Amino acid sequence: MTADWWARDDLHHDEDGRLIFAGQDVEALARQHDRPLFLYSGARIRANVARLRAALARSGCDHRLYYAMKCNRFAPLLRMLAMERDIGVDICSPNEMDHALACGFAAGQISYTGTGVSNHDLDRLLAQPAMHINCDSLSQIRRIGERAPGRAIGIRINPGHGTGYGDDARLTYAGMRTTKFGIYREQWAEAIALAAHHRLVVTTVHFHVGCGYLSQQLDAWEVALAAATPFLDDLPDVTTVNIGGGLGLPHRAGEAPLDLDRWSAIVARHFGGRRLIIAIEPGDYLVKDAGILLLSVTGVEHKRETLFVSVDGGFNLAPEPAHYGLPCEPVMCRLRETDRSRWQRVTIAGNINEALDLWIEDHAMPPLVEDDRIALINAGGYGSAMSSNHCMRGEFVEAMIETDALEAV
Repeated sequence: MTADWWARDDLHHDEDGRLIFAGQDVEALARQHDRPLFLYSGARIRANVARLRAALARSGCDHRLYYAMKCNRFAPLLRMLAMERDIGVDICSPNEMDHALACGFAAGQISYTGTGVSNHDLDRLLAQPAMHINCDSLSQIRRIGERAPGRAIGIRINPGHGTGYGDDARLTYAGMRTTKFGIYREQWAEAIALAAHHRLVVTTVHFHVGCGYLSQQLDAWEVALAAATPFLDDLPDVTTVNIGGGLGLPHRAGEAPLDLDRWSAIVARHFGGRRLIIAIEPGDYLVKDAGILLLSVTGVEHKRETLFVSVDGGFNLAPEPAHYGLPCEPVMCRLRETDRSRWQRVTIAGNINEALDLWIEDHAMPPLVEDDRIALINAGGYGSAMSSNHCMRGEFVEAMIETDALEAV
């Protein structure tokens, strides 16, 4: 049998055809629930954290890791990370701040970077003086200065260069197209003057240039880093450069994992020897491949030339495939047919009454029947956190596997 591109020690079919994830029989867990189930592996998340920490250490730079909560806010997951050594949390709203505090993060472990910040938002954020705030606009710098003169802040810049998964413009935060994110070079002098006027101390330069980049995008990512470094020359009090998140992982056969050795060498090349802390705020890289979404097959039938497989969950549960073309590849939970010559080309469709509610099209799968269970892999990030109750079909369960225990809400 040909090895599946996504298979690894903690995610594979065993000799009986059962899908095993984090040591558990996935089908057995799926059949304990009558609705879609997001399942996460605590061990995989910790392994991803360790791998990224090691890469940062190889850069030779002092570093700080913040988990991007917008990727997945499942409380048991956050509580686990809060207990880890030297991990903070990146947030982008006051409600995320409250959630982070409730899950065990101290205010000093929280870094806020948001856009379109209202006065109400600022008042809530500034009530936590130990929390770090990265300012995304001139207006935000001014309004913080008016409310909290003398405060330490960060400034989010836009270097005018960026990249994302597959060089997709939808996943690029900075580049040829003008975006809403950060302060451009032509605004920089005004930003520095505003901060000085209000006696704000700029301790951090922040930039996030895109999401999901892999090794083939690293050259473009390095161009963005090079464009960001001149901003540092005007800030004598800067102690930290936050290079954002966006580290990607494979979504399709043929894609290789991000080359972390090359990534860390780029970091060292641009920031080594500057005596700066390099902060990073990954989301997907830590949790996306640590989660799967389990769905039930509700129907299998031909419509003209297409064999449709209907399932009991739609794109409202995990919108990334529909919005950004980032697939969650379907895998059978009980593999009955290993001869791939007998597999069928199918289109897997959700239960939302919208044309774009297709998980994947023209995809080879073993023969499926009603009440089979399938797992959509790479569902740990930007799935449940982006979900909605569209068509009032937003119900799901979340659970995290921790050794032999299962924690669910």
